[in-house]
Amino acid sequence: MTEIPSPRSLRRHQTITLSLLFLAGVVNFLDRSSLSIANTTVRGEMHLNGTEIGWLLSAFSLAYGFAQLPLIGLLDRAGTRSILGGGLILWSAAQMLTGFVRSFSTFLVLRVLLGVGEAPFYPSGVRSTREWFTSATRGRAVAIMSSSQNFGLAVAPPILTWIMLSIGWRAMFIVLGVSGLLVASAWIAFHRARRDTIFHEPEPPLSVAPESAWKALIRQRTVWGMMLGWGGINYTVWLYLAWLPGYLEVQRHLSLAKSGWVAAIPFLAGAVGMLASGALSDRLARAGLSLATVHRLNIVVGMIASSGSTFVVAYSHSTVQAVAGVSMALFFIHFAGTSGWGYVQTVSPLRYVASLGALQNFASFMIASAAPVLTGWLLDRTHSFTIALGVCSAVTLLGALSYATLAAPGGMHLDGDARPGVQGMSAQI
Repeated sequence: MTEIPSPRSLRRHQTITLSLLFLAGVVNFLDRSSLSIANTTVRGEMHLNGTEIGWLLSAFSLAYGFAQLPLIGLLDRAGTRSILGGGLILWSAAQMLTGFVRSFSTFLVLRVLLGVGEAPFYPSGVRSTREWFTSATRGRAVAIMSSSQNFGLAVAPPILTWIMLSIGWRAMFIVLGVSGLLVASAWIAFHRARRDTIFHEPEPPLSVAPESAWKALIRQRTVWGMMLGWGGINYTVWLYLAWLPGYLEVQRHLSLAKSGWVAAIPFLAGAVGMLASGALSDRLARAGLSLATVHRLNIVVGMIASSGSTFVVAYSHSTVQAVAGVSMALFFIHFAGTSGWGYVQTVSPLRYVASLGALQNFASFMIASAAPVLTGWLLDRTHSFTIALGVCSAVTLLGALSYATLAAPGGMHLDGDARPGVQGMSAQI
């Protein structure tokens, strides 16, 4: 027998879960953006070129991507409380130790540990919101969790620039590490997994013995479409996250202090895109439209619009035009990305949802990890971001094509699932 929580208890747990996920997300993306903010200062003090900075940024994303693989199946067995809590502790400790780094090799190792520690955040968040929210409210819950990303990225440039100018870039890393450890303590102390299944769509009996999540998912055409398509989303996100402050300083000749404030504008636009996607998805779902159709349409349209916006940035003649273009690129890519996580929840049974999220993240970061180092390499050789931005536009467009063709839910057949309207993630969704 499982105890079904009262409405008041349910709302309390929903609030605690979503609040802690939002806080963890803010810290997560403050940490991710810290090296981008300190880019030119670190390069000057440690005598690094653009390619070396690119490798430091890509070391994080490669480690983040590979660390998704052990999460496939592990989150379902160990639970989000211990996995995300442990990840928070690891990434915060790595961030804090970065403040004491003296060599490029040590810096590289700490960036790898940061990526490994941050890896459980999104798969854990997707599973937690799937546990605690209904299909009618899950879109907004995921949007709020995901908006922590852009809230963190929006406040990072002015706040971290101010901290860095006040006490130095090393102390900035230490302060961020301590903040993460505090959030880790709160997550472990207050978060609980949902034990009853009142909000979970019923899982039918399996006609065959259940396979490992990895083996079951990797054979699905739809999964491959999601993996490749999500790479187009993360390539765009990671390019701007890694290089926007540097772009404003190098190509638009803004000062360090001014670039910190200007860089906040596009990330705020991205947060608006996330919330708009969640609100629109829930509204269309209440109107009776298929969630799979809604999310997939949001993804494809958003990625095409983001690709066009990045192309505009590449050939902008003024700082105002460039910032407007970046803002639209991030608005639309996060509009698409929020529905990307919604699509994972919609096409996957609960037993696979965390694993599918982790597998999607792994593949996408193998693609996205090229963005920082390729951009740095092109910058060293051309002293311009124009070609790098053109490449980003093309990768995003290819990702939209992958979602439009390969990622149709009709390509998913898992465990003989035959639910009405689901059919093993089949074409009836």
